[in-house]
Amino acid sequence: MLPVLHFESSYLPRVRRRPMKQPVKVRIMLPMSIRCNTCGSHICQGTKFKSRKEEVVGETYLGNQRFRFYFTCTNCSAVLAIKTQPQHLDCEVESGATRVVENGQRKREAEEMGDVMKSRTYDLNREIDILPALDDMNSMKENLLRTVVQFPSLTDKEIGGRG
Repeated sequence: MLPVLHFESSYLPRVRRRPMKQPVKVRIMLPMSIRCNTCGSHICQGTKFKSRKEEVVGETYLGNQRFRFYFTCTNCSAVLAIKTQPQHLDCEVESGATRVVENGQRKREAEEMGDVMKSRTYDLNREIDILPALDDMNSMKENLLRTVVQFPSLTDKEIGGRG
C-alpha cells in the first residue's frame, strides 16, 4: 500500500506583489543625446539605463498616457528625468540634464518649419537641371545600339580552315 501524502501550504514560496503606488522598474534606451547639468558629461543616444517609470498624472494626448522616466547619470549618479511627448513622437528632458541638439538636426527642423513652397520649387529646379543630362545619356545609348560593327569577311583559307 502507498503512503498518503499530505499537502503542506507552509512549504510554498510567498509571492510578493509590488505595491500599486511604486514606479515600475524598466530598462530603456536613451532616445537622444543629453548633457548632465551636475558634472557636464555627455550621455549618447542609445545608452541603456535601468530606470523607474511612472505615469504623469493628468496629462494625456488623444487617450495616450504620458510617462516619466527617472535614471542616474553614468558619471556622477545624479538623478535625471525625461518625459514622453506622444504628440511629437519624442521625449523632453524634464530635470537634471539638457538636450544636445546637433547642427544637422537644427537645420532639418528649420527646413521642416519653413515654407513648403520653397521645397517644392527646389525639387522642380533640380528636375529641370537633371532632364537635359538624362536626354543626352539616352541619345548616346540609342546611338550605341544603332551602330553595328562590321568585320571584314574572311575566307576559310585566311582563318586556317580546310579548303
